[in-house]
Amino acid sequence: MPIILGIDPGSRLTGFGIIEVGGQIPANRPRYITSGCIRIKDETLDLKLKQIFDSVCELIQEFKPDEFAIESVFLSKNADSALKLGQARGAAIVAASHYALPVSEYPATKVKQSVVGTGGADKSQVQHMVKTLLKLPTSPQADAADALAVALCHANTSQGLALLKGAKTITRGRLR
Repeated sequence: MPIILGIDPGSRLTGFGIIEVGGQIPANRPRYITSGCIRIKDETLDLKLKQIFDSVCELIQEFKPDEFAIESVFLSKNADSALKLGQARGAAIVAASHYALPVSEYPATKVKQSVVGTGGADKSQVQHMVKTLLKLPTSPQADAADALAVALCHANTSQGLALLKGAKTITRGRLR
């Protein structure tokens, strides 16, 4: 039963969501473990990136995920914002690589389509569907919901690939 850490990166607020998939009743229904936001202190960029790296490392140490999924970079009208987002992503990816986790990247449109059914969904729609799919009592904060959506997208994609290949399970990102 793989545990998936999903990340919605940001230079001020990085969302995280952790789910477990497979083996539940009903079979393969994702189980919510935890979610939240890493609130980045308003410091220099190098210290922000270190805080993201350290926080993701702490999550990995505590929850021992088997797989890591992150939202990929999108094109932005503001080049400075896109660069900062890319650097935040890099800090989180290095943390996952430090613990030898397989890293999967998904564009925002694919994440939204996987969870809501349309790539143009807004944040409130993502929050609602994450709440519904994971049977949560309340909607998670927007960035945490986005991170959970990334984890759900990865779970759906991985299970679909396993079915296509005829594999019975996926262990540490490998079809078996």
